[in-house]
Amino acid sequence: MKIAGKSMPHESAEAHATGAALYTDDLPLRFPRTLYAWPVLSPHPHATILSIDLTPALTVQGVVTTLCASDVTGENDSGPSRHDEPLFPTVAMHHSQAIVWVLAETLEAAKTGAAKIAVEYEPLPAILTIEQAIAARSFHSPEPVRMRRGDFHSAFASSAVRLEGQISVGGQEQFYLETQNSLAWIDESGGISLHSSTQHPSETQEIVARVLGIPKNRVSVECLRMGGAFGGKESQGNPWAAIAALGAVKTNRPVHVRLPRVLDMVLTGKRHPFLARFEAGFDRRGVLEALRVELYSDGGWSLDLSDPVLSRALFHVDNAYYLKNVELMGYVCKTHKTSQTAFRGFGGPQGMLVIEDILDRAARTLGLAPETVRARNFYRDGQTTHYGQLVKDASRIETIWNQVKVSSRFDERRAAMARFNTSSPHTKRGLAITPVKFGISFTASFFNQAGALVIVYRDGTVQVNHGGTEMGQGLHTKIRQIAAQCLDIPIETVRIMAPRTDKVPNTSATAASSGSDLNGAAVANACEQINERLAPIRASLGPAATFAQICNAAYFQRIPLFAQGFYRTPEIHWDPKTGQGKPFHYYAYGAAVSEVEVDGFTGDYQLRRVDILEDVGNSVSPLIDRGQVEGGFIQGMGWLTIEELLWDSRGRLATNSASTYKLPSWSEVPEIFTVAFLERAAEPGVIFGSKAVGEPPLMLALSVREALRDAIASFATEPSNAPIEVDSPLTPERVYWAIEHVRSRIENAQPEPVESHAG
Repeated sequence: MKIAGKSMPHESAEAHATGAALYTDDLPLRFPRTLYAWPVLSPHPHATILSIDLTPALTVQGVVTTLCASDVTGENDSGPSRHDEPLFPTVAMHHSQAIVWVLAETLEAAKTGAAKIAVEYEPLPAILTIEQAIAARSFHSPEPVRMRRGDFHSAFASSAVRLEGQISVGGQEQFYLETQNSLAWIDESGGISLHSSTQHPSETQEIVARVLGIPKNRVSVECLRMGGAFGGKESQGNPWAAIAALGAVKTNRPVHVRLPRVLDMVLTGKRHPFLARFEAGFDRRGVLEALRVELYSDGGWSLDLSDPVLSRALFHVDNAYYLKNVELMGYVCKTHKTSQTAFRGFGGPQGMLVIEDILDRAARTLGLAPETVRARNFYRDGQTTHYGQLVKDASRIETIWNQVKVSSRFDERRAAMARFNTSSPHTKRGLAITPVKFGISFTASFFNQAGALVIVYRDGTVQVNHGGTEMGQGLHTKIRQIAAQCLDIPIETVRIMAPRTDKVPNTSATAASSGSDLNGAAVANACEQINERLAPIRASLGPAATFAQICNAAYFQRIPLFAQGFYRTPEIHWDPKTGQGKPFHYYAYGAAVSEVEVDGFTGDYQLRRVDILEDVGNSVSPLIDRGQVEGGFIQGMGWLTIEELLWDSRGRLATNSASTYKLPSWSEVPEIFTVAFLERAAEPGVIFGSKAVGEPPLMLALSVREALRDAIASFATEPSNAPIEVDSPLTPERVYWAIEHVRSRIENAQPEPVESHAG
């Protein structure tokens, strides 16, 4: 029975459309006497807390109690890596940081009570930008992360063309539809149970146990589903779960913590802003001979996941290109802003943006087409990365590149675009193609494991439990198809259960595009065990026996109808001291062609067409994968073009709502949007030959940014070999000023040599 590989709708599609799907926020009405929580927020980005008067809050009708440091029975900290995130701080470390909490019968009463609490502060100097952090040497670690190969200095000195410069890369708000949410209560045995909107139930369990000072077996965490996460709930759901649990212990009543949009945006971390400083040397054909990059990320006030985010950025500075002589250094800056965190791509997008920007600068300096320079620098079979991993199937990069160039009619459209731009003085079009090579696995090797519990009932129906969380990405749909395929039963007989820490323990986060790889393989392992046990009975009953008959017969023969599955990713290792290893199980590849049209008077632009060819291996669920490619691309386009995070001089997030933070909408979706999958691309050693698809498509949106640079260059009235230097996001305002710069540069142009030192 062929089920894996078929296009199927999302397993909760109907429930999503009708509103029947339950989320954490739907559950408090099922728990009588639930209390609601609201925080008191710091008005300073950095300040010592001198005193707190909680008593005025208790005079408000409906307020039951307050939560402060003295209520913590364990450790007053929710940091996932370092213990550097006090739930109740003595020093405010970012604007709007939660200082204490109020619990009340209603949300309005909690808000009113919080407004009456008096907090006395002594303001302290604040570091609010990466540049300020660099000047103050304010870093989360004293030494940078380093990766290197070859001899950069001699290669750079002998390069025909030398470039240097810097690139500022903005952050991004996850803006999941469902905001941070937790509900905690005391169960019948005196333990703590929680429903939490979290990508990592096991870590939430650990943080709650730590804060309460109790063993983990006294804490149970369940995640029904999430209304989006994008990395923002990998670690940052933990403090709200801890507050809810503390409140439940103190009051012996259920406690609900839900952040409305404005609180969610000012309290939670974003995609890390980056600053890159580089030196690059090329030969006259545009082949990269030497590269040195310093990457600075804005980690915010605590470490959170900033170290692995920075490492992945350094891993992916190469994107799809061979770096022969390279020195990379990375620093996590400590600033007085929210603690920046995971976001789809996890540092990879920022690293890739740097190399794509550099290659475009080199191409324009040399008077070559950017696509020509990119193709000349591709990995070839047998080459290794700067961290020592063989790029297996490197030829796929060029195969995908050539196929999408043909299917998109790239060369024909390039010629037509040149004619259009010549005849259109105030509106220009741009075209670009960019590749993606993205490593799949957690870079922390121990996270690359998964468990599953598959339960078969006598009637032949099945329950599947695994450690992966569903956030709309279709993981449960894929797992359902995998289980049905492995057991050779109708998919309607398979039910996917919500992940719970008391069913499958010690799970990894659903992140790093690994949800299907890890959990799918663990489920398949459990199904294999069941199939082995049922094989003798199946043989004795004959081919006409149904699965239900086989299961019923197995029960009477006292054969266990459940199995625990396990999977660990093989042959991966990484040594951060040497900067060498094999951190990824395999690479996912892709390429995209994007075409834009730009208005020279306003800098406004339209994305006219996108063509994508993605390597998903043998897709387990093609419809789900297509949705991930389309959605990931649009999200990446938003990050690169219109989504801009702005903080004011007081450290306050100015873009703190949908009215001030612009998100992609239907108007940004191109009229022509084609997505195709690479054929005959099965990946050995991965469940059913499939490949991860969650993150790689986001970085294909770099083609939109490069198409905009192409259009900007077309506003020059005379040929120039000067690079187009733009920061990210490339908003209409930045596009306008870039056009003005191109025009003024041409007006004041001086002859430039091919060999240049541009920055």
